[in-house]
Amino acid sequence: MTHPQAFQDIADNLSLLDDWEDRYRYIIELGQELPKLPDEQKTPQTKVNGCVSQVWLVSRPIEVEGAPGLSYSGESDAMIVEGLVAVLLALYSGRPAREIAETDAMAIFDEIGLREHLTTQRSNGLVAMVNRIRSEASSMLDKSA
Repeated sequence: MTHPQAFQDIADNLSLLDDWEDRYRYIIELGQELPKLPDEQKTPQTKVNGCVSQVWLVSRPIEVEGAPGLSYSGESDAMIVEGLVAVLLALYSGRPAREIAETDAMAIFDEIGLREHLTTQRSNGLVAMVNRIRSEASSMLDKSA
């Protein structure tokens, strides 16, 4: 399965950065570019449980090439986590639900070295975000079956 171009661009840019601090800065910049969620979208239903920092992920059903899909937006109150949200959105948003459910972001992030310098708490939060996204996609597929 190929990755969306937006995610591939991020992966390519990360591969050009040798120093982890430069990678960290790049991820933070990605998060700073995310549009902020309106306050009314920051609800208990959109908040991701399992993250130490506050993270909200908002999904919207869409149609992608005739198949059910999801579009995502998100925000966090922590700079690096917001950057990770941006990376996840680049990987998952705008794709068919089946692809979202089948895409193992943690394995992909390990391949590109994105998790190796994250604290355990940030890594656990990342897992919680990925699980939430993939679970929503699986639920959408179950309802459309």
